[in-house]
Formats: sequence, structure tokens, C-alpha cells
Amino acid sequence: MSDLLNTNSFMDKIYQPKSFEGKWQKKWQENKLYKTQETNNEKFYALSMFPYPSGNLHMGHVRNYVITDLIARYQKLKGKDVLHPMGWDAFGLPAENAAIERGIDPKIWTKENISHMKSQLDELGLSVDWDRELATCDEDYYKWTQFLFLELYKSDLVYQKESEVNWDPIDNTVLANEQVDSEGKSWRSGATVEKRLLKQWFLKITNYADELLLDLDKLTFWPERVKVMQENWIGKSIGNNINFKIDQISNQTIEVFTTRIDTLFGVTYLAISLNHKLTNLINDEIIINKIKNLEKDLNNNRKNKFNDKDKLGFDSGFRAINPINNEKIPIWIASYVLDEYGTGAVMGVPAHDQRDFEFATINSIRIKEVIHNKSEDNNYNKNECAYEGSGFLINSEEFNGISNTDAKLKISEKGITQGWAKNIVQYKLRDWLISRQRFWGCPIPIINCPRCGSIPLEKDDIPIKLPTELKIQANKINSLNESRNWLEIKCPKCGTQSKRETDTMDTFMCSSWYFLRFPCSNLKDRPFSKEKINKWLPVDQYVGGVEHAILHLLYARFLTKALRDNKLFNIDEPFKKLLTQGMVQSISYKNKKTGKYLASSQIDDLKNPIDPVDNSKLEITFEKMSKSKLNGIDPKTVIDKYGADTARMFILFKAPPEKDLEWGDSDVE
Repeated sequence: MSDLLNTNSFMDKIYQPKSFEGKWQKKWQENKLYKTQETNNEKFYALSMFPYPSGNLHMGHVRNYVITDLIARYQKLKGKDVLHPMGWDAFGLPAENAAIERGIDPKIWTKENISHMKSQLDELGLSVDWDRELATCDEDYYKWTQFLFLELYKSDLVYQKESEVNWDPIDNTVLANEQVDSEGKSWRSGATVEKRLLKQWFLKITNYADELLLDLDKLTFWPERVKVMQENWIGKSIGNNINFKIDQISNQTIEVFTTRIDTLFGVTYLAISLNHKLTNLINDEIIINKIKNLEKDLNNNRKNKFNDKDKLGFDSGFRAINPINNEKIPIWIASYVLDEYGTGAVMGVPAHDQRDFEFATINSIRIKEVIHNKSEDNNYNKNECAYEGSGFLINSEEFNGISNTDAKLKISEKGITQGWAKNIVQYKLRDWLISRQRFWGCPIPIINCPRCGSIPLEKDDIPIKLPTELKIQANKINSLNESRNWLEIKCPKCGTQSKRETDTMDTFMCSSWYFLRFPCSNLKDRPFSKEKINKWLPVDQYVGGVEHAILHLLYARFLTKALRDNKLFNIDEPFKKLLTQGMVQSISYKNKKTGKYLASSQIDDLKNPIDPVDNSKLEITFEKMSKSKLNGIDPKTVIDKYGADTARMFILFKAPPEKDLEWGDSDVE
């Protein structure tokens, strides 16, 4: 303890801020105490979610890295072997778009940003082991991303299919469902997302849906809200598939999934999606035109919230037969029914489902009550809402008077016996769409042969490198199609002239395994060694924003489990303990008329801010630091004025790590 309290020893072991430049900084670097020690001591893997090299850090980034640094230093003090690395999530649309605007290679733009941001991190005195630094756009990294793609392909976890996809009209690329918000807008560009039919590559994350759900119980050191978000996204439902015969067409049925078979007597209509197979059998020109108009209406109304789109629909002219009572009911085409969820058809029970109630009320569809509870005041009300609670069956023939819980079992048994129902488990989770129609990403190691189809490359033939002579252009959906030298290749199977796959991988593919590379960053013959992964993983402390609760964390968990099943290592989960730090907020200035943000440097009087262009009074709010809001605080300005000690101390002191933090210069003073 006396040695620890000695000034020299303390500074050598704990901290080397800018304010101690000179002999302490030099001694720290000479002793290389920031490098990972690999002894027989207990290990500790501390990791921040790695940054995207946008060009400038702000104090929001600093909070993430300082928290992790504090934890890493503390664990080193306890005598553990600490791995505390850093890398760069360097592929993606922002770099490509910025490069197009500036007329330079995205690799040059990205590397310049990395260099600048690294110098900013150095100013903070982080105890990062820079010997293990990586960038996902480096060939010696994305070679192994391609290797892992081939591993997944070998395990039958990769497939290609034509599918209706989310298309971002600004970034000109496909988006996964997780990258579209509840208002139908792109997570990155904010554009209203369109629907297109394209041939795409998918990963079978749904094969692991049950394990991803069950293993949430193992993550005892994760925030509960993150686990709930993942559970809801996986969306396990236990219910029944029910076959409804179509009255006008013999030997044709519509299959519907439901978790509420107890309400089957209350079904007064079926609703199908715009692309349901039944729509192909419609010959009525009026109905066909209505389908086309509904598609246009949906595209035009995507700026509206989801429940505003729910109410669009029309009668298809077909009638279904309810198998429980042989009652004929109309089949409606409705905007709220999704092709990719369930069977693309749902049963409408307006008395006991609020969405169905609203749709039926607007479209004058019959409402039939079949569950009632005398003790509750909010049973079905014709003028207000559906009753979605429990109770006893009415208007349900031989099932009248029994509880709806018992009715689920009894009606299900009847349907299974008579052959029109079966028990089923269903998930909301969809397979992971990884195709992106842009240049700046990891090339997919597939050759498209006119004779053999899609052929995966051998592992000895990777990496497929991005072409260096190509000038990317904003008006090209995918510039890789423009490089014949890169594009054309002979099929490795039959020798026929073929073409490389021009889609690149979703950047989340690159970030879903980077934590596996850090312990083995110098390996040349494989992405990682089993021994190193089994030693260092799982990450003992992971720190990052809650905005990655579904996208990154779910994908990383899936990839870990898939690679484990390929016998590449033995771990089940990648991150033992997760800290989702709160946002750092600072003052933003917004013109309410135009929606544009202004930087404080553009404003003369910050107490009474006026837009110098149109003289509008600006709205003052505290918002998350970001480039788009022009309210980021450069850590260099803070360090130059107050020193690294103060910058670090303030960011730790101002608020608990999980809570949002409001930046204020007076507080720093």
C-alpha cells in the first residue's frame, strides 16, 4: 500500500494525463504499462463499443471511453491481466457519401479521420493497448469477415432470395427491418423508406431465436430494459395456425396464425396483405385498381404514424368459411397486415382486439362479442373500444360459460381433431438481411455463375479486395458494377465466365465479431485462436449506448452462438456485463420555422438567440450531442482550457453512468 501511495509509483500505474506530460508520460510509455499483460493472473477484458470515424470526437464519446478506462485501470490495480483495446467501425454509408461529396477515396477520408480521432483520444490519456488497434475497412480485418461469412455458408446459415425490402431513397441501399423506425423512416438518413423487390442475401438468425431468448436469463449483469427490448424484438408467440376455406374456390384455404383461438366465434372478417397469394386470383379490374391505389397510398402516407396507416383497406370480394361454425365472412385487403410476419393473413375479431375494432368501425364491418366479464366495467363498448381482457365465453355455442383460458385448450383440441387447426410457435424476429447496394463495405465472397448459380469462394481465395481504380459516383446504385476488371471472373467450379457478387455486407456484420479479433489481432493465418478466445472471452465489461440494444447486441450474440456451433470456440455469450451509459446533452439552438440547427458560433447573443438569416427567435433545448444538431463539445477545447484531469473528473462526477448528463461550462469551472 505504501508503494501505491508513493507519487511516482501511483502515476506510473494509474494515470498519465496531459497535465503530467514530460517524465511521467515518457516513463509510462517506456514501461508499456498500457499494454496487455498475459500471465497466469486473473483476466479482465474491458471494452467500449468502438467508434465510427466521423472525424471528430465530442464529450459524448469521451464519457463512454473514460468510464471504460476507469474500470480497466481499477482492475489493473487489483493485479489482473487487463485487455483494453480500441478499434474503428470504418465501413458504411457516411464515409462513402462524404467521399463522394469531396471527390476522394473513402479509404483516404476514413484513415484521415481515424488519425485525427486517435490523437484526440491520446489527449485524454486513455490506457488503451494501441498495439491491438483495428479498422473494419482494413484488408487484414475484412478478409476474416469474409472467412466468417464462408463459415456461416458452410453451416447452411446463409441463403439468397428475392424479397420485398426496405429501400432508402437517399442512401440508395436496402435496410434491415431493425434499421427502420416506427414511423417508417431510415435509422441513418431519416428518409421515408420505400418497398422494393430485390434478390438479397440473408443470415438465418431465426434458427437461434429460441436460444437467443432463453439465454437472456444468463445475462444477470445486463440492464433489465435491454433484455426486455431484445425479448420483445424476438417476439415469441405460442398459438395456433387455423385454415379457413375460401367459399368461391374449391381446394383453396387461407392459413391464419393466432394466439387467441378462444375468440374464434367472434371472427367477422379476415385481413390479408397486399401481396398475399390470394390477390393473384383476383380478376375484377376494380379490385385490381384498388390494390394499386392502396400501394400508392401507403408510399405517400409513410410519413404518418403506423396506426394512421392501419385503417386503409377494402373488401376483396372473396368470402372465407369460419371452421368453428361454418359462417361466411368477408376477406379484406388491409394495410396493417405484413407479408413477412406469420402467414400474411390475420383473423379480425373487432370486439376483442383494438386494432381490429378501429378497422371494423371505419369500414362498417360487423362486431360480435364472444368474451364477457361481469366484474369489469370496460367490456366491449360499441362506441369506444374493444374488450381485450379475460372472461367467460358467450355467443360461442357449446363453449358458452367456460373461461377463455379453458376455451383456448378445448377449441384447439377440437380444431386439431377435425384437421383445421394445429399448435405452433412463432417469432416476430426475421432473418438478418445483410446485402447492401453500396461500394464502401466488405465484399461478399460469392461468384454468380450462369451455369452453376451462386458459388462461394474457397477460403484460400480471400480476401476479395475492393477495387482501387474505381471512382464512386452518387448517381450509381452500386459502383462495383462499373469495374469490369474486378467484376468479371471465371467460375471456380466449371470455368464459365462469371461475375462477382456486387452487394457488400451490412456494416453490422463487421461489428458483430470485432471483440473476437482483439485478443488475436496479430494472427495472420486465422481470425482468432480457440485458446485465446476461451481465455479472454466473454468481455467482462462492455460499455456503450442503449441505442445498440437490438441491432448490434442481438447480431453479436447470434454470431457468437453460430461460430461456437462451428467449433471455433466454446463460449455461449460475448458480453458478461453491460453498462449502457446515458447520453451527454448540451444546449442546441433550433429554428422552429425551418427545422435547422445553428452552432453557438453562428449566434451573436446566446441569451437571446436569433437566426442571423431570417431573424427568427431560436428554440433553446438540451439535446444529445451530435453533428446534426451542431451542439458537440470538442474535448480538445476542454482539455486545453482545464486539463485532462478536469475533463475526465467532470464527466465521471456530473451524473451516474447510466443517467443522461447535461454539459455546462459553469459546472466544469
